[in-house]
Amino acid sequence: MNRPTLQDVLEARKTISPYVPRTPLHSYPALDQLLGATVRLKHENHQALGSFKVRGGVNLLAHMSEEERARGVVTASSGNHGQSIAYACRQFGAKAVICLPEGANPLKVRSMRNQGAEIVFHGKNFDESREHCARLADERGYRFVHAVNEPLLIAGVGTETLEIIEDFPEVDCIYVPLGGGSGAAGACVVAKAINPNIKVVAVQSAQAQGGYLSWRNRRLTESPMGTAAEGLATSTGYQMTQEILWDLLDDFILVDDDEMKEAIGILIDSAHTLAEAAGAASLAGAMKDQVNIKGKNVVVIVSGGNITIPQLRSVLDQYDRT
Repeated sequence: MNRPTLQDVLEARKTISPYVPRTPLHSYPALDQLLGATVRLKHENHQALGSFKVRGGVNLLAHMSEEERARGVVTASSGNHGQSIAYACRQFGAKAVICLPEGANPLKVRSMRNQGAEIVFHGKNFDESREHCARLADERGYRFVHAVNEPLLIAGVGTETLEIIEDFPEVDCIYVPLGGGSGAAGACVVAKAINPNIKVVAVQSAQAQGGYLSWRNRRLTESPMGTAAEGLATSTGYQMTQEILWDLLDDFILVDDDEMKEAIGILIDSAHTLAEAAGAASLAGAMKDQVNIKGKNVVVIVSGGNITIPQLRSVLDQYDRT
C-alpha cells in the first residue's frame, strides 16, 4: 500500500466536498487564558455524524469500483469509523456491514442503523471485532475495509488539517487525538508538506497505549486496553499510520480518563461545545503540555461529539470549576 501524500489530500477534498462540509475553526478567550496561548478549536464535532471520520469514509467509497460496491463492504469499528462507512455506503449504494464490540456507544450504533447498515456485535474491544470482521469478509466475499490501513481513509481525514492551515496559516502546533492513528497521520502528511515547522502532537489514553508504544519503540506493539474513551480504545499500533508517525510525528502525550473528563467539562464551560472523551483528548494533551505552548498559536482538534447522556452525567458530576 502506498502512503498518502499532500496531493492525495488535495484530491480528496475535491472528492468529498459535495458530501462533507468544511468545519469551523473558532477561538475562545477562556481557552487562551487557560493555556497561555492563542488557541483555536477545529470543530469536527460539528459534522453531521459528529466525527471527523466521515471525511475518510466518503473518500474511500467514492474511489471504490462498482464491483467492490456490489459485493458489499464490511469493516470493524469502535463507533465513529463505522458511522463513516455506513454513511458513505448509503451515498454510493453499497451494503454496509459493521462489526462492533459488545457495549458499543448506543448513539453511534443507532446512527449506523439509521444509515441502513447491518450491525454485528462481536468481542469485548475493537481488535476482537476487527478479527471477526476479517473472517466475515473471507466467508461472504465482502470488500474488507481496514479501519486504519487504507490510504484513502487517511487522505480523506487529512482534509481537516488542510482546512486548519488555510484558515490559520500562523499555526505553530496541532494537537490531535490518536486511536488507530488516521487523524494524526493525516495531520502529519499535510502539515509537514506545507510547513515542516508546524509541530504535530498525538494524544492517546494512558489506559490504551498501543499506539504510543508502537511509536516509541518504532515497531508495532500491543498494550492492555482499559480506557472508557471508545474512540481511543485500541490495543496496538497499525502499520500504515505508524510508518507515517515514525517519520513525521513530533511528540506524543498520554492522558488518563479523568483528564479527558475534565477537558469535556472545560469545553462545555469555556467553549460552549460538546465533545466525547476522544474528542476532548487533544485539549487534555495541550493542558499537560502548557510549558511548551506558552505564547504560541495552537490548534486543538475536537475530533468528535458523540457522547451519551450517561457519559455526560458522569462528567458533570465530577466537573466543578465554580
